Amino acid sequence: MLRTILSVSGKPGLYKLISQGKNMLILEALDATKKRFPVYGHDKVISLGDIAMYTDDEEVALGEVFESVKNKENGAVTAIDYKKASADELQAFMAEVLPTYDRDRVHNSDIKKLIQWYNILISNGVTEFVAPDAEAATEE
Repeated sequence: MLRTILSVSGKPGLYKLISQGKNMLILEALDATKKRFPVYGHDKVISLGDIAMYTDDEEVALGEVFESVKNKENGAVTAIDYKKASADELQAFMAEVLPTYDRDRVHNSDIKKLIQWYNILISNGVTEFVAPDAEAATEE
């Protein structure tokens, strides 16, 4: 599911991939406007499925981190307000969600973006962050 959710550098929020053209992608905003617009080859676009967070051992896929946040918050939006939270509150939140996160390479801005993106996804009904086949593989 996260493969079709995109972040566009320079634009706030998240976007859903609607269609692909020859030299562009058509995206739809994951907000109340649901506005559609083209994104061209010179724009920096990344799929949430390709993002990982640093830990002390290895990188953890963003979907797994979102799943951990979902478990902590019981499937609701986060209780912490990322805009007003102090650095200590953000780091304490991250330590609960991903205890082995790399405190040197994961910055407060990364934690804020994680919380912001999670809230956007939950608000838009996206609650499946890890593919079912990936869950089965990790359980075995």
